[in-house]
Amino acid sequence: MHRILWLVVAVAFVVGMVIPDGAEVEECSARDTRVVAPYAVTGYWVIPRADRCVTRRMAEAVHAIGGDTLITFGPRFAAGLDPGFDACLVDGRNCAEVPRTEIRQVYTYVSSEEFGPSMLRCPGLDRRIVGEGRIFYRVSLAETCDAPVHDLVIVATDGDGLGNLMTEAAAYGMTVFPGLPAAPQLAGKPWEPDHAHTAALNAFTARVLADYRERFKGLASFGGVYQSFELAVRARSEQDPIVRLYAAQHAVVASVLPGKKIVVSPYIDARRGRGFPPSQVEEGLADIAGTRAGLPMAVAVQDGRGTGKVPVYGVHEADAKVAPRLVPVVGDVSNAQGYYGSTRDYVEAAARRVPDGVELWVNVEGFEPTPAPGECGRVEPLPLRGRTTKSRLDQQVMAAGPFAAKVISYGWDPFFTCQARYDTPSLADDIAAGWEQPIIVGAYRKELNGRAGVLVEGHNLRGGTLRFAPEGVGEVVVAQEGYSRGRLESAWAPYVPSGSWTSITATNATGHSSTSPYTIR
Repeated sequence: MHRILWLVVAVAFVVGMVIPDGAEVEECSARDTRVVAPYAVTGYWVIPRADRCVTRRMAEAVHAIGGDTLITFGPRFAAGLDPGFDACLVDGRNCAEVPRTEIRQVYTYVSSEEFGPSMLRCPGLDRRIVGEGRIFYRVSLAETCDAPVHDLVIVATDGDGLGNLMTEAAAYGMTVFPGLPAAPQLAGKPWEPDHAHTAALNAFTARVLADYRERFKGLASFGGVYQSFELAVRARSEQDPIVRLYAAQHAVVASVLPGKKIVVSPYIDARRGRGFPPSQVEEGLADIAGTRAGLPMAVAVQDGRGTGKVPVYGVHEADAKVAPRLVPVVGDVSNAQGYYGSTRDYVEAAARRVPDGVELWVNVEGFEPTPAPGECGRVEPLPLRGRTTKSRLDQQVMAAGPFAAKVISYGWDPFFTCQARYDTPSLADDIAAGWEQPIIVGAYRKELNGRAGVLVEGHNLRGGTLRFAPEGVGEVVVAQEGYSRGRLESAWAPYVPSGSWTSITATNATGHSSTSPYTIR
């Protein structure tokens, strides 16, 4: 299917063209709401676009391959004013200067959305300003408009990308989780929030969410919010600075948006000497869940394969060499020498005790740690990242196992849309072409009607065969259809494994085979 390939070319053209003043902008093409290639990954991080038609085509492309969830990063809430805001002027003065008013602290916020009238609370002080083709907002964080001292937030935006995203997602039956304002980072320790500004962050978060509550109240696409400040899903104390940030900001969400879901995507790091073992994940998950302030929460554990922090390998491959794309990260060593465990080990540990009110999702990283020659990927911001393959993505879905309530991926643009050349397929194109390939996510021995066999769970298993390969000898048996659990299907086959390891490959009724075998002992 080349519709997604066409989308990428069209986006590049729309973004790059210049519309003369007074020219009439054409209406967007009609929506195509079909799901033609429902893949196992059902959510993606996306970038809000000010162009409504570009947003529509992006939402359509994600929806076409089974995506029903869109997540955005929250902009950084930053202390201080930089030259990028020089065009924000009120009566010839920089908008951070307010006559006869004491300004204690100025914050900046570069966003892709246009706020509604409810954001502007104090007449004359809170303003919407247009300068040099950009829209600015000046917002006071004081408790009352006549307070003697004010903290100001100057917001700059290039258009209503988030509003476009919400509208299009609603039309496609999708859910959006916009990012919460991201906390200022501590100088010298950018991995920690600067709590000197937490009160101001919370005040601004409350204003933004109140605006969302008003603007998006009629849209079913508004599912909740995404917590943009990252942390590792390992054991932490209650005084941990990121846990404190989560607790404070999530309390604001609960107050302003009761019932809405919070999505958090913590990372795991399996590198020996730098990371932590799977045994810490269970307690780390509980620490994160403790910040949800009574709201439903989805914890989408980053699988770590894209950054090289966690490998994807089978239960029989601990002593095998790491994948070539991981050598620049941990060296030319075995999996066991370089890492505490695989993605499967960490996800399985997280699934042992999922706290009440929490769903376990898995965020499969849709990129490679570094780009290979001739390969497209991310050029900026650094670090450089490369494009992965559909078969590698299948392996990550396999590693997520049957434990994940949902599999999502970072990130749609550029990793799923970039092309090495204009006439070569993107990763999204490869998914559209190969979505029917089975993916086995779990298998175990199970007796059925007195016969020994193996029960297999996964995607696209129906009506086919399972090939078991002990010690290199293959046998094909017909799979009997079992049950469906969510999007997972099951198949049982009579078989008695005769070797120490048994690899299983599925071929379904459409003739498509799994890109990687699943191995059990």
